[in-house]
Amino acid sequence: MRRVQNGPALIEKIIAALSYLTMGTVGFFWLLIGIFTKNTIRPYLQYHIFQSIFISIAFFLLNAFLGLIMNILSVIPLVNQLVLQFTFYLNAPFIFGFSLIQAVMYSVILYLVITSFQGKFSYLPYISEIIKANVKNS
Repeated sequence: MRRVQNGPALIEKIIAALSYLTMGTVGFFWLLIGIFTKNTIRPYLQYHIFQSIFISIAFFLLNAFLGLIMNILSVIPLVNQLVLQFTFYLNAPFIFGFSLIQAVMYSVILYLVITSFQGKFSYLPYISEIIKANVKNS
């Protein structure tokens, strides 16, 4: 007697977790393979792939925007010292040699990897709602 599988397959869990670890690269290639082989990708995997790609693009844009703001503010006298001090505190080793920014970023990625490997739809405010609205049947 065969058991009916309710959740996602192991390969889907692995691809979802690897998609977060590689900032969407594995997921993007999995989407391309799905297109070329004309296979449909289940909503669980679509959700995690699109969320990982969206998070990596959002992180890149936020990093570029904050870098631009910091460069503009570093030209203003007196404000430049505050900007340098603020940047130093955010990038100084905080816990286990990681800066505060790195610790938060790695914690979020670890949460996403663990929940996706458990077969759950991980939730990040605003981002997950946008992805869920655009993925069919999730």
